[in-house]
Amino acid sequence: MAVRIVRLGAERTAGEGLRIGTVRRPPRGVPKSEFASRDLYDVWLPNLAPSEALLKAARAAADERAVRSFFRRYRAEMRQPDSSRVLDLLAALSRSADFSVGCYCEDERRCHRSVLRELLAERGAEFA
Repeated sequence: MAVRIVRLGAERTAGEGLRIGTVRRPPRGVPKSEFASRDLYDVWLPNLAPSEALLKAARAAADERAVRSFFRRYRAEMRQPDSSRVLDLLAALSRSADFSVGCYCEDERRCHRSVLRELLAERGAEFA
């Protein structure tokens, strides 16, 4: 059993399990009934998405220093009790179920899902 970190919209892999979207907003122009069939997500979990203000800062990040600042601020948001408890839950579930978490960003190196990977690993999550 394990968790996978994925790009939403990418073709699903065998054994991926439930796909969880950790994004602030659902995709525009896509009916809710088609989210799963379009390989977006099965369940929406915006609790692990960066705040709206932080997303704006991330989109404006022009260099690596700004990206590192975004990552630091996102980590701070994830230390809030509600977010921290969800991360603990996902890490525990990874030891008994297959599922994936992700977002839309093309480049994981500049995306909050790279920090999600680290946060889950710090909590002992099992990865595929």
